[in-house]
Amino acid sequence: MEIDLETIRKIAHLARLELKPEEEQQMSGDFAKILDWMNQLNELDTSNVEPLMHMHQGVNVFRKDIAKNELTKKEGLVNAPLKNDDYIMVPKVME
Repeated sequence: MEIDLETIRKIAHLARLELKPEEEQQMSGDFAKILDWMNQLNELDTSNVEPLMHMHQGVNVFRKDIAKNELTKKEGLVNAPLKNDDYIMVPKVME
C-alpha cells in the first residue's frame, strides 16, 4: 500500500516534524511497510481468541507502602549548592 506525500506532510505537521523531501520519500516507504505488515495481521483468523484486558494475569498488583529512611539528612544535603545545617536553601520566589 502506498501513502501519498500529502498524507506524509499532514502526519509530519501533526507530529511537529520538519522533514526534508528525501525524508518524506523514506517515510512514505516506511509507512507502506508498516501498513503491509498490518494487512498481514488482518489475514489471521482470530475468531477463537479471547480479547485481552491485560497483557498478564496480575491485575492491580501493588507493593506495600512502607516508609523507609534510606537517606540521611547529611547524605541528602551533600550535593546541594546552597545549604545550612538542616535545609537546602533556594532563592526567594514570593514577596
